[in-house]
Amino acid sequence: MRIGELAALVGVSTRTVRHYHHLGLMPEPERLVNGYREYRLRDAVALARVRRLAELGLSLDEIRDVLADDQGRELREVLRELDDDLARQQAALAARRERLAALLASPDLGPDSTVSPEMAAVLRDLPAGASAFGALDRELLAMIDTNAGSDLADLLRPLTSPEAQARGASLYARMDELAAADVADPRVGALAEELADYLPPQMAAAMTGAGPGHWMDTVTAEMSAAQAEVFRRLLDLLRERG
Repeated sequence: MRIGELAALVGVSTRTVRHYHHLGLMPEPERLVNGYREYRLRDAVALARVRRLAELGLSLDEIRDVLADDQGRELREVLRELDDDLARQQAALAARRERLAALLASPDLGPDSTVSPEMAAVLRDLPAGASAFGALDRELLAMIDTNAGSDLADLLRPLTSPEAQARGASLYARMDELAAADVADPRVGALAEELADYLPPQMAAAMTGAGPGHWMDTVTAEMSAAQAEVFRRLLDLLRERG
């Protein structure tokens, strides 16, 4: 088949096919005597595989590794794995649509409506009240929940007990008091110590085990200087405690 037929079969443009050739993600097929590329079923499978892997979020290097492994396998095995990829994506889309349908059916949509059901249940039991920092914390948790899902809800669940709620409300109020404070304020270090004692061990481990990156900058971007310093000192303490 020609490049246009291949592109139409997989659902991409001819420009995309040529781009994949240029990147080395797809080998150049044999050419006919007239110079036209001649594509076969294996090329269509490879193109569909590249497209699916890219949609799943794999990097170009990762896609190359997967395709290199495919070269030594039977076509039927490659097709089965491609079908498994499609099934996983279909299941993920179905779950997202189910969640969207539940949101659309809800008579009252609030800030916590778009989080997972597990997180929504936890947020209902976390302290908030009129605390400005508490409201910010809920927004951050909702954002992180987009990727973490029920795992984050499980980590936060110990903080929903009545005793933990009262302590959390007090910590939120003290964070509010630091909104206009200097980073050298003596309350900063004391509050970081209390937060380190307050967090469940599993959550502390997750916070320090997230690895390097810009996630801390994202979390602290909306905080005041003193509040951000509390958070930085908190992470240092958690790392020291292991």
